[in-house]
Amino acid sequence: MAGTDGAPILKLGTDDAIAGLALSTEAHWNQTDEDWRIFLREGIVFGIRDHMRLVATAALLPYSGNNAWISMVLVSGTHRRRGLATRLVDTCLETARQNGLTSWLDATPDGAAVYGPLGFTPTLQLRRLKLARPGRAEAPPSPSATLEALAARDRRATGFDRTALLSAFAQRAGSRIVTANGAIALVRDGRTARHIGPLLADNAAAALVLVDEITRSETNLLLLDAVAPQSAFLDGLTASGWTIERPFQRMRFGPATVAAEELPFAVAGPEFG
Repeated sequence: MAGTDGAPILKLGTDDAIAGLALSTEAHWNQTDEDWRIFLREGIVFGIRDHMRLVATAALLPYSGNNAWISMVLVSGTHRRRGLATRLVDTCLETARQNGLTSWLDATPDGAAVYGPLGFTPTLQLRRLKLARPGRAEAPPSPSATLEALAARDRRATGFDRTALLSAFAQRAGSRIVTANGAIALVRDGRTARHIGPLLADNAAAALVLVDEITRSETNLLLLDAVAPQSAFLDGLTASGWTIERPFQRMRFGPATVAAEELPFAVAGPEFG
């Protein structure tokens, strides 16, 4: 039996941010150490160690209205196929149950096949898109939008109050909240690419105009997690050079507790919802 098969599940602290980043970097994810600190500071992160080395994690990030996001389910390549991820997700679910929380996550197709039998219900399809070509380094669109405006629009689209999360994003070096023609979005740094999202708009045309204004002022690789039912937006992105990297399936465990007033065009990211 491998040494970690019966290893205890531990609650991690902020000192584990760098070890967590090593796991997400190994998986080629885009998270930064600041992302990890959000989970470690605002949520509950469970981990398994092999001696002193962190080899597996899963996080539970509470939101308003008795909801929580499960993410950062990671296992080092040296420790996969031992059931560590299942143990950690089960721990997140039990913690959510004890606290009366409905759990959400965004799963890859392989993950959805695992989470479905556990009782998760599919809710929304997402598509991760990438834009590799650099922009022309034009002047960025006006950062006149406020955090309060973004948080209010985000709350209508998700049903959650995520002011603390959006504030943490907005306060980072390089982050900006931009708006044009009734559309609003947050742009922030990732480990290897800049990320656009959440993005809220009155219609697909306005959303596409804002994305175009953002991309013309950016020179780095860009990522965006589009809501698949926003088909006109998705078609417009692919027609302008964005490529679809992978799908995600949003899933819920527990009763629905929120009713969104509008559908976003892009989300904050599969790890954040």
